[in-house]
Amino acid sequence: MNLLTGAAGFIGFHVAQRLLAQGERVVGVDNLNQYYSKTLKEDRLRQLLEHPNFTFHQINIADRAAMQEALGDLKFTAIIHLAAQAGVRYSIENPFAYVEANLVGHMAVLELARQQANLKHMVYASSSSVYGGNTKLPFSETDAVDNPVSLYAATKKADELMSQSYAHLYGIPQTGLRFFTVYGPWGRPDMALWLFTEAILAGRPIKVFNHGDMRRDFTYVDDIVSGILAARDKPPSAGSKDEKIAPHRIFNIGNNNPEQLLRLIEILEDSLGRKAERILEPMQPGDVKETYADLTAIERELGFRPTTAIEQGIPKFTTWYKDYHNL
Repeated sequence: MNLLTGAAGFIGFHVAQRLLAQGERVVGVDNLNQYYSKTLKEDRLRQLLEHPNFTFHQINIADRAAMQEALGDLKFTAIIHLAAQAGVRYSIENPFAYVEANLVGHMAVLELARQQANLKHMVYASSSSVYGGNTKLPFSETDAVDNPVSLYAATKKADELMSQSYAHLYGIPQTGLRFFTVYGPWGRPDMALWLFTEAILAGRPIKVFNHGDMRRDFTYVDDIVSGILAARDKPPSAGSKDEKIAPHRIFNIGNNNPEQLLRLIEILEDSLGRKAERILEPMQPGDVKETYADLTAIERELGFRPTTAIEQGIPKFTTWYKDYHNL
């Protein structure tokens, strides 16, 4: 049985759908907060609740008592921990939301994992944001990540360190995945692709930060799900007592093909059949100019390779977006 935190979130929803399609049992947890449209989360959740193998608990993962009461007696073989306070820019406005969800919440999930006698593996979400202002490209898991440029990035790096300590102390097999700019159907309304689509269809101008001089390793959500489940199915092994190697590892998971932001806008315009009015803006605080994932390790260890280019992925998103909004 799988425990999935953040089940009503963008990536969590797609992971749950894949697991349920495979006939697996999923216990979902989400607090359905108001960071973005609660209706969107409820619409995702409504689809999942149609499956007999899915059960749901509305819980704040930072509430240890509620977590223990709802989940303490259940037996999980895998935990996929995706619940977090997302967003780089919002961390500047509301920093304590990140401390509660990403630090206290991560610790609560680790404690739950420690109590699970049958647990084979815990996979959790980190972020490409941990690379901060690094200029060496592509970003590699062996790069130093000691200079975060946002609180969000700092909390994700802290999660990795907390997981390392619990893997060392208690032998809990764990894999952290550093996601690179995930997009696709049922995506988040605070992400650029949604914001651009919404504005273009409404005839409003779009804000293009750093005057468009930005590149992102845009990764289609189906590829991300495949990587998450590949990781789940191959937990790391501990070393011998002499080696003192904790069963914990970190992988990049991205598209290994950074695209110019202006190229994304062009494909989006073609997909929508409309041109965007662009307002060029300076770089926002906490943002970075470029992300680019080195996938050598995850390909070698898990056989992961992304298969969806933005030329295919963006039209899939816009088709879903127009259908969801009855446009």
